[in-house]
Amino acid sequence: MDTINTYAMKYRFFLFFLFAGVFNAAQGQTNSSQENTVVTSTNKKTQVREGENGKLHINVSKKDAQKFKHNGLVRYSDFGASGDGQTDDIDAIAAAHVYANQHGLPVKADGGATYYIGGKSRTAVIQTDTDFGTAAFIIDDTEVQDRTTPVFRVSSSLTPFKPEGISSLKRNQEKIDISLPGTCLITVTDANVKRYIRFGPNQNSGAPQTDIFIVDKDGHVDMDAPIIWDFDQITDITALPLDETTLTLKGGFFTTIANRAESKYTYYSRGIAIRRSNVVVDGLEHRVTGEGEHGAPYGGFLNIAECAYVTVQNTVLTGRKTYQTIGSAGVPVSMGSYDISLSRALNVSFVNSSQTNDINDNQYWGIMGSNYCKNLVLDHCTFSRFDAHMGVANATIRNSTLGHQGINAIGSGTFTVENSTLHGRTLINLRSDYGSTWQGEVLIRNCDFVPAGGRPVSASLIGGSNSGQHDFGYTCYMPERITIESLRIDDSNHPEDYQGPAIFASFNPDMTDDSYQEQFPYVRTREVILRNVTTNSGQALRLSDNPFMFKNVKVNTD
Repeated sequence: MDTINTYAMKYRFFLFFLFAGVFNAAQGQTNSSQENTVVTSTNKKTQVREGENGKLHINVSKKDAQKFKHNGLVRYSDFGASGDGQTDDIDAIAAAHVYANQHGLPVKADGGATYYIGGKSRTAVIQTDTDFGTAAFIIDDTEVQDRTTPVFRVSSSLTPFKPEGISSLKRNQEKIDISLPGTCLITVTDANVKRYIRFGPNQNSGAPQTDIFIVDKDGHVDMDAPIIWDFDQITDITALPLDETTLTLKGGFFTTIANRAESKYTYYSRGIAIRRSNVVVDGLEHRVTGEGEHGAPYGGFLNIAECAYVTVQNTVLTGRKTYQTIGSAGVPVSMGSYDISLSRALNVSFVNSSQTNDINDNQYWGIMGSNYCKNLVLDHCTFSRFDAHMGVANATIRNSTLGHQGINAIGSGTFTVENSTLHGRTLINLRSDYGSTWQGEVLIRNCDFVPAGGRPVSASLIGGSNSGQHDFGYTCYMPERITIESLRIDDSNHPEDYQGPAIFASFNPDMTDDSYQEQFPYVRTREVILRNVTTNSGQALRLSDNPFMFKNVKVNTD
């Protein structure tokens, strides 16, 4: 613990920060921070104790209640947090938030404190502005009671409900015949239809068709995040009113002491779970220590799900060490492990943010992954990768640098990359385990591409593969139109037999003539527009190592 305390002290006094796969199921909204707590106010001293079955008993003296009201905030020390870096402070931290949530008060960490958080199954529910400030938080995952319990959960105080009268929906439907109390986030599922039937070492039988979108009180769908599937049947539907005020988390130096569990797909979720809309995370820093020869993967220190309009800014995070296990197909696989996890989240932006470790060091997994999201943005970020597993509708990467895992995505809408530097093996990799599908357009403007971070490879701009023999649960598309303007390709370090960068990877090397029959036809790109594409090697851009597959693609260089 002395080493960790020294480490926390080192970062406690920073006033400014650097500019900055498989996931756990998203936890549902919690209506009240009173969950498993008893709160009283008597003349006795303020005290927090744990009762039977882990129930938290909180007494706040009447004198302290007046003080908190007068000060307009509560501190962790008000509820008994020692901040000495050794005493487990999670009960006091949770209690402070329970009281703050009840009385609408912000929470402020004590300046210079180091809060130790052990493996107890206790979550501090945040429903008011919280300033972690210069405090340090040590999250010890070496002995955890419940790996799926987040340390903090940012939760809405609004109550979800089941809207009635909606039996079906159509893709891109603009209006729903429904009246709502206000703008709501709608989550809908048809369990009778399976999508994202994964192919490869982590193969599976797919996931129920689901979607999430925003609807105003009169039933108008926000078409910036449209409905992406036809729902002939609806087996589950939930509406959550959107919080109209912005909740802000500020500061904080967090250090996770990594778990030492067996290396298998038992994801740890010991971080900050955001389950409320209209949230800003500003100036947070998260580091990791204690990663050894084996360990279970992480489902995101920042785990953002079932919400909309979240901005993470001026924040520093950490890529997780990559461990191996045996996948569902019975062969060894590298396990995805994340500091950022997004699921069923709309309009999420990362701004001026970075990671602590080298974005091109492949011993660390790509820092982020997402499922079922819409309108994701990276702006002025330096991360090891951008990733969308089970689809993203619309994504933008601008003014950013991405490392060894680059851009990996499937989905729909418009994917825009501009004013950025990419170090992946391809400029954009369309994930083959989900059919390398993008139903929409790709726009690339004013970017630098350093294939494989400068290692000698035969570069492709658009990567992926699809044999046409696997049913992914949907028709697979390549981007209908790909526009590339002012792209500089640094392929100066290349193999001896290099023929120049290709627009498309081979995708299906077996498809070399008309005799090849696709059981599930893969819809190819219609048009590629190239403007001012240059290479350091001097080699011209070519179509593909498999020109037959792309023979009908129109390449416009005018």
